[in-house]
Amino acid sequence: MSLREGDAAPEFAMPASGGRSVSLAALRGRPFVLYFYPRADTPGCTKEACAFQDALPQLGRLGIEVIGVSKDKIRPIEKFADKYGLKFPLASDAETQVAEAYGVWVEKSMYGKKYMGMERSTFLIDRHGRIARVWQKVKVDGHAAEVAAAARALG
Repeated sequence: MSLREGDAAPEFAMPASGGRSVSLAALRGRPFVLYFYPRADTPGCTKEACAFQDALPQLGRLGIEVIGVSKDKIRPIEKFADKYGLKFPLASDAETQVAEAYGVWVEKSMYGKKYMGMERSTFLIDRHGRIARVWQKVKVDGHAAEVAAAARALG
């Protein structure tokens, strides 16, 4: 399934760092960024998380929250969040149900071996629960700034 701009965001509810939980229902009425990353505390994922952390003040002024999602269990996620001082929730989608609903649990290939994994992707969800922007196969450099610019345009 491939989600597009204007589609309703699929429902989700997940445990998150800091003893929190995140759900589409709880976020209704507020715009937010939902970004999927392959694995906690790896170089690209760390760079992306830190960039979103740096963008938090700007996004916060726009009333936009950030939620990161990986397949990791909550304990490694907590360690990752603590290690880098990440203030936004990092959610655990250990069974990949949310990743599948958003179309980011995909077949990958490395050194000729195929496996299932998380495609680095970001969704900007508007206050009505609709997908305002989609970024697939994200390249980390400059991504958080691009998301912040799109968020400003969301109004």
